Amino acid sequence: MGWPTLRQELDLLSGPTQPNAHPSWIVHDPVRHQLHRIDWQGFEIISRWDLQNVDAIVAAVNRDTPLNIDADDVDQVLKFLQDQELLNQPDAEAAAKMAEGLQAKKSSWWKWLVHHYLFFRVPLVRPDAWLERWSKVGDVFFSKIFGYVTLVILVLGVFQVSRQWDQFKSALVDTFSLQGLAAYGVALIGVKLLHELGHGFMAKKQGCRVPVMGVAFLVLFPMAYTDTNEAWLVKDRWKRFLISTAGIRVELMIAAWATFLWAVFPDGPIRSALFFLAAVSWILSVALNASPFMRFDGYFILSDMLDFPNLHQRSFAIARWKIREWLFALGEPAPESFEPTKVRALVIFAFATWLYRLILFIGIALLIYYMFTKMLGILLFVIEIYWFILSPVQKELKQWWERRQAIKQSARARLVGFLCLIFAGLFVVPLPTRVTTAGVFQPAEVWSITAPGPAQLASLHTKDGALVQEGQPLLVLEPPDVMTDVDITSARMARLQWQAQTASLTGLASQPMTLSDRQFRGALAESAQAQENLRRYRPTAPFTGIYRQANPDTLPGQWIAKDEVIGHLIGPEPWEIVAWVDETERKRLAMGDEAIFYASPLSQPITVRVSGIDADATRELPDGMLSAPFGGPILVREQKGAWIPERAIYKVKFLPEEGQALPTAQILRGDLSIKADWASIGGRYLRSAIATLVREISP
Repeated sequence: MGWPTLRQELDLLSGPTQPNAHPSWIVHDPVRHQLHRIDWQGFEIISRWDLQNVDAIVAAVNRDTPLNIDADDVDQVLKFLQDQELLNQPDAEAAAKMAEGLQAKKSSWWKWLVHHYLFFRVPLVRPDAWLERWSKVGDVFFSKIFGYVTLVILVLGVFQVSRQWDQFKSALVDTFSLQGLAAYGVALIGVKLLHELGHGFMAKKQGCRVPVMGVAFLVLFPMAYTDTNEAWLVKDRWKRFLISTAGIRVELMIAAWATFLWAVFPDGPIRSALFFLAAVSWILSVALNASPFMRFDGYFILSDMLDFPNLHQRSFAIARWKIREWLFALGEPAPESFEPTKVRALVIFAFATWLYRLILFIGIALLIYYMFTKMLGILLFVIEIYWFILSPVQKELKQWWERRQAIKQSARARLVGFLCLIFAGLFVVPLPTRVTTAGVFQPAEVWSITAPGPAQLASLHTKDGALVQEGQPLLVLEPPDVMTDVDITSARMARLQWQAQTASLTGLASQPMTLSDRQFRGALAESAQAQENLRRYRPTAPFTGIYRQANPDTLPGQWIAKDEVIGHLIGPEPWEIVAWVDETERKRLAMGDEAIFYASPLSQPITVRVSGIDADATRELPDGMLSAPFGGPILVREQKGAWIPERAIYKVKFLPEEGQALPTAQILRGDLSIKADWASIGGRYLRSAIATLVREISP
C-alpha cells in the first residue's frame, strides 16, 4: 500500500500557546466541521508529510528543529490521522480498511437508541448571517458601559429586595403551583434562548463563525445549544473565555435587571413576569450551566481557564490508566505526561464527573418514574445503569484481557485477586450475621387514652400509678363543640316538652300526631347522639390495670389537642418487646430465637426470645413511636392520622427471659440484636432488589 496523503481541504492553523510555552496548531476539517489541536512535534511531522517516508520525516525533523523524534512518534501521528479520517484512501485495500473501521463504529440498533436517548442534538437554524447583521446590537449589551450600568442596577435591586424580603419570599412560595411552574417553564425557555444568542453574538465579536443553532436533548429534556467550536481557533485565551461565559453573562444581566424592576414595579402581571425571570436566571439557569461535569458552559469555562481542551476525555483516560496501575502495577506510561499533582487532580475530576452523571441521570429516571409511568422509569433506570456502569466496566475488562499476560506476571495483581476472592466470599457465603432493628418495650396489654377532639381537661379521677378497676371512670374532658350540642339539644327537648304539656292543658292531646310530635322524636335522637359523643370524652377503664399518666405536668384546666395521649392503662399481662422487620429478615427468624434489647435508661440489656411472628405485613402502625418522623427507622406516610409503612414490614414480638430485673415503670424504645439464621450479604441485597422490582412493576 502506498504512502497515505493528507486530504486537500484540511486547514492547518496557528493555535494558542500551551501552558509549557510551546506553540500549538489547529487542524480544521471543514467537511465535518471538527477541530483537532496538535502540539509542536505533531506539527513538524505533518509539515513534512509529503516526504512520504518515515525515516525521511524523522531525519528532517531532527535536522531542522531542536526536537529529537523517532519512528514511533511518526506512527502515533499516522494513527491519529487515520482515526480522525484526515487521510485520503486511494486504493481498494485502504478503502476496505476504512469500511471495516466504519462498520466497527456502528453499533446495534438498541445501542444507538440508548446513546441517542441520553443525549442527541437537532440542528434547526443557520444563524451566522443573521448574527452578522445584528452584531451591533450584541456589541451594545456586551459593552463596558452597559456592564457598569448593570452592576449599579444589580446593587440597587438587591438593596430594594432586601427591604421587601418578606414579600419576595411569599412570592416565591406562591409560585409553587401548576400555573406557577408553567410560568417558570416559559421564563426558562426565554432565558435559554437569550443565553444562546449571547454565545452567538460574542463568537461573532471575536471573529468566529456560528454555523448552527438548535435543540439538544439530555435524557429527553430539551435545551437550546449554539455551535461555537470555532472558538478554538481564537489564540487569545481571554477571548475564548469571553465566548464561553457569554451565556451566563447574559443570564446575570437578565437577573440583575429583572430583580431591580420587580422591586420598583407595582403588583400586577408585569411584576409577576419579572419575578419569574429573576428566579429562573438566578437559580435554575446559572446553577445548570455552571457545572463542569457536563458539556455545558461550566465545562468550557474550566477548559479555557486551564487551557486544557478535551478535558473530559483526557481526564477519563488518565483515570482509567491510574486504576490499572493501582490494581496491577503494570508500569505502563500514562496517556499523557503530567506532574503528579495534575495527575491527581485529573483523576479526582474524572471520578467526580462519573459520580455526578450517574446521580443526575438516575435522578431524571426517578423523576420520570414518579411523574409519568413506572415502566418507563424502570426502563430508563436499567439503561443508565448499563450505560454508566456496566458498559464502561465491560470496555475496561476488555483492556485487561488484552494485557492478561502482563497481569499474570504482576505480584500486585495476584494480591488484588486474592483480596477480591475474600471479598466475594464474604459477599456470597452465608455468615452468622445478626438481625438488628428498633423495638418498643411495653406491656402486652395496654390501652392509650387520647382526646377524641380538642377539649379542656376538667378532672382526673385517678392518680399516676394507681390500680384501676374495670369500668372505673378515669378522667373528664369538656369539648366546647360537644358541650354546645348537648346544651342545644337539651334546650330543644325542654321546649318541646313544654309545648306537649301546654297542648294537654288546652285539650289538644287527643288529636292525631302533629308535626311537633315528629320534632320531639328527632330531638330525642339528636340528644342521644350528643350524649354518646360526650361519653367519648368520659373514658372508663376497659380492664383492670395500672394507670400511667403520659405527662406528669398535665393538670385539670389545661387544654388537650386532638389525638393527644393523656395516659396509658397497663394490664396485668407480662411486658413484651414489639418490633418490625422486612420480609428478608422475617424469613431468617424463628420462634424462640434469642435477642438482646438495649435501651439507654437501662443499666443492663434485657435478654428476650421471639414469641410471635406475623404472617401478614402490617398495613398500619398502631402508633408513631418507631416511625421516621419520631426518630425511628420505619419510613411511613401519614394518611388521615394513621401511619402507613412505605414498604412491607412484619410485626415480631419478644418476651423477656425469667429472672431478670425488668423496668415496668415506663415504655422504652431501644435497639434489638437478634440471633438469626446465617445469611450472605449479597443474597440479602439481591433479594431486596428483586422484591422492590417486582413490587414496583406490579399493577
